[in-house]
Amino acid sequence: MKIAKDTAVTLRVKVSDSTGKLIDDGTHPTVYLHGGYENTFPKIEAALEGQEPGFQFTMTLPPEDAFGVRDEALLTTIDKKNFPPGVKVGGQLQGRGEDGQDRVFNVVKIKGPVVHLDANHPLADLTLRITGTVVDVRAASAEEITHKHVHGEHGHHH
Repeated sequence: MKIAKDTAVTLRVKVSDSTGKLIDDGTHPTVYLHGGYENTFPKIEAALEGQEPGFQFTMTLPPEDAFGVRDEALLTTIDKKNFPPGVKVGGQLQGRGEDGQDRVFNVVKIKGPVVHLDANHPLADLTLRITGTVVDVRAASAEEITHKHVHGEHGHHH
């Protein structure tokens, strides 16, 4: 079967940064719903359109086509007294940014009474080198299409 809109695509993907530092070794396959559902980067979808299992690809994605350019406006601080107990540096909090958007904040530093948070994706500003292989392609179920993501093993679980 060829990759087309509303197919579930299983990939093995290795990801490294521009210096060659490994970010994901591809040990665990990833599955996404193909066809503009924002389950993978648009450049990857474009490269895989019409391909079949066994297809191999290598691409370099600049930050604009990957996790975005770092935005200093997404850095903020909160008073430690307003900070939930048990969350430490490296942890994450969900909340609203100053723009009113729901965001995930990474705890980057706790200094005295101040907690420093960063809502940028941890891989923002990185150029990524992606090497992958299409492992499987199947028709997506009606439920997967309705939910806009793949279910089951390596997919989304409800």
